[in-house]
Amino acid sequence: MGASLSSQTSGRVVTIEAQPEPIAIDTAKTAVIVVDMQNDFGAKGGMLDRAGVDLSVIRRAIAPTARVLSAARRASISIVYLKMGFRADLSDAGPPDSPNQIKHLPLAVGESIRTPSGGESQILIRDTWNTDILEELAPQPEDTVLYKTRYSGFYQTDLDAVLQRLGVKYLIITGCSTSVCVESTIRDAMFRDYCCVLLADCTGEPIGAQLARSNHDASLLVIQSLFGWVSRSDDLLRVLEDHNSTFAAAASVQRSPESQ
Repeated sequence: MGASLSSQTSGRVVTIEAQPEPIAIDTAKTAVIVVDMQNDFGAKGGMLDRAGVDLSVIRRAIAPTARVLSAARRASISIVYLKMGFRADLSDAGPPDSPNQIKHLPLAVGESIRTPSGGESQILIRDTWNTDILEELAPQPEDTVLYKTRYSGFYQTDLDAVLQRLGVKYLIITGCSTSVCVESTIRDAMFRDYCCVLLADCTGEPIGAQLARSNHDASLLVIQSLFGWVSRSDDLLRVLEDHNSTFAAAASVQRSPESQ
């Protein structure tokens, strides 16, 4: 009798090249987190585009992130999307004198707009085109999608409960923007004893992008120094491809007459 598929593949530990050192993760205890890759932050006609922000650093993160999500799904790794979005009356954005609301109002949060296709929507408001995930990274039915109202994905959300229910210990982090929502989420994850691996090419930061050392670079340094590990999509894809090949080979052995 051949070894069962679950015994050969469940909980396989893989090692990812990263800074400051390689990190071993158990794929059965891993989730990919996609932070705020939504129209308001990465699409023409969204909030940042309307504010005159150069979206190129965020747009560059889309293709590698899509490849990571595809490989993660083949490896049966859970995927959790985070979306920044408020109620239409902004009642969950904090009181009028709160920093969260003060800092968002110049970006016209809550303002009614026309989408690129001509539909009606509202800037950074839940259940609208503005807070939909970018079409290139659209969630699948088995994925989890959570709204958040502050930069951190853990603040007053079900993220921790979802990860605990899934038995997750390791987080592969993607999304935008690096020094704001991504770093905030990684900090809170580290405080909750999750091991975070940020994929540097799957995130971007418009703030300070023109500086000799950008805010993106600064976040990578502090994350790999104190809060987790920093890798790249190719390094993760390499080990996931090996993982998926092993899974396929084990499934083939289990199905063959000789293994019966």
